[in-house]
Amino acid sequence: MRILLVGAGGVGSAAVAIAARRSFFETMVVADYDLGRASRAIAEHDSRFVAAHVDASSADAVAALCREHRITHVLNAVDPRFVMPIFDGAFAAGADYLDMAMSLSHPHPSRPYEETGVKLGDDQFAADERWSEAGRLALCGIGIEPGLSDVFARYAADELFAEIDEIGVRDGANLTVDGYDFAPSFSIWTTIEECLNPPVIWESDRGWYTTAPFSEPEVFHFPEGIGPVECVNVEHEEVLLIPRWVRAGRVTFKYGLGDEFIEVLKTLHKLGLDSTTPVSVRGVEVSPRDVVAACLPDPATLGDRMRGKTCAGTFVTGTGVDGRPRKVYLYHVVDNEWSMKEYGHQAVVWQTAINPVVALELLATGAWSGAGVLGPEALPPKPFLDLLTSYGSPWGMEER
Repeated sequence: MRILLVGAGGVGSAAVAIAARRSFFETMVVADYDLGRASRAIAEHDSRFVAAHVDASSADAVAALCREHRITHVLNAVDPRFVMPIFDGAFAAGADYLDMAMSLSHPHPSRPYEETGVKLGDDQFAADERWSEAGRLALCGIGIEPGLSDVFARYAADELFAEIDEIGVRDGANLTVDGYDFAPSFSIWTTIEECLNPPVIWESDRGWYTTAPFSEPEVFHFPEGIGPVECVNVEHEEVLLIPRWVRAGRVTFKYGLGDEFIEVLKTLHKLGLDSTTPVSVRGVEVSPRDVVAACLPDPATLGDRMRGKTCAGTFVTGTGVDGRPRKVYLYHVVDNEWSMKEYGHQAVVWQTAINPVVALELLATGAWSGAGVLGPEALPPKPFLDLLTSYGSPWGMEER
């Protein structure tokens, strides 16, 4: 296996640190628009790692780099605006493809809070036949959420439930960042995208539909000392992926943002600072959202200042295999103190990065295989969960 990792930011750099401890691949080319950043990501690792420059907005550039290094698998670790050129570049070069976020959505032009427009991943699923006929695999949404959360959903359907009423992905944390009034622990560009777009809900008798941002607040109790966190509806890939392969009455995604974070996002929206459309500032064209991202600290650099834990998980309700009502929360918790001490990367990016590395190893060994555009829930969950645990990062389950 010869891997091209596109993006040497927080998640990409953490993926390098995790992969460096494994022996399943021959080469990993770590490519970034900033060659210096790619070089820093591989600096302390062995000769299997190579740094390269790439323009992720160019499918031709991605394909050329794949051919140069005889790449078999492309792992996309940049923000979702670059999904399609990397996706297309991998296909053009005959490589398989993995990502942690899917192609962007576009709200319904007249009824954005009632009906879906272009959904997350629609542009990728439109290419499913092409990938299937070529015998190539595009494994989409294989980070933490989407990713492990989807694996949990499939595991619950296969092993724990006879009938599922609702699959609700719930994400929460008690993380703080010393010295900053406001410092997101993940890409603010991506956070704005998913939090301010109309959230999508799926129901078996209705299909996909949308609601207003931050709707249906609920207090969810997270394990391992995190405690109660108010969660709200947010647009996320799981709602678009899970119903394709797992039978359930309803699928939702809710994120524990907190009142302050929500107010900041609403203010950015009111001021137009969430826009990706360039504006002219003293003769220079610049995207307002890019300016916001540039003004905030790089999440990858915050690890030493972060305190607390982050939790991602899937809450499943329905009828158990014994015919009795059942409620189960399957989850994965990472303590920032542990991830910094063990890997030198903060908890949120590390938790995201471990999952595609596990998936690549399963593909390398043949435990996972497939063709076409697939989500994680299309593949058997037990090999993934077993290997995740063997990486030293166990998952948990609570009966509720």
